[in-house]
Amino acid sequence: MTRLAKPIVFALCLLPLAWLAYRGWTAGFGAHPQEYVNRFLGDWALRFLLTALAVTPLRQIGNWPQLARFRRMLGLYAFFYVVLHLSSYVVATHFFDWAAIGKDILKRNYITVGMATFAMLTPLAATSTAGMVKRLGAARWKKLHRLVYLAGIGGVFHFFMMVKADWREPLLYAVILSGLLGWRVWRRARVKG
Repeated sequence: MTRLAKPIVFALCLLPLAWLAYRGWTAGFGAHPQEYVNRFLGDWALRFLLTALAVTPLRQIGNWPQLARFRRMLGLYAFFYVVLHLSSYVVATHFFDWAAIGKDILKRNYITVGMATFAMLTPLAATSTAGMVKRLGAARWKKLHRLVYLAGIGGVFHFFMMVKADWREPLLYAVILSGLLGWRVWRRARVKG
């Protein structure tokens, strides 16, 4: 069963994309398809990012060391959905109009924050292999990968800024992220004390 765990988790991580394809094929995406697709992909990017951040606390609280095997995969899936989210914005919203995209980044604060978050996640995805850990050295690699905490904050903040009326969902993500980061701060203080 343990040999099957990674392929099963890998396949489960593709389910949101499969659902999106099925929805597009059968029911469509409503009156604003570009907005629906972009929002759906962004929601899943944030969910995967928070899930990846939840691995360490769950592993420590539940004494489940085997959960660590899934952290990298979940983080890479978060980046995968971020890339799809960004691609839907570049292709469907602006159809590769780089001048309009540049203006949009400067004009709309939530897009500025989203792009900054993408910029933080990119080196993390690029250095996620065991070979890159060796090249960078474990200490430098760990230091670089602490950017994920800022990226989590950026992702939640991006969502907050984008929502115009109903803040319940971004607030839920903010509470979850606060708990995940708070656990790390508490745990580190406890270890040092």
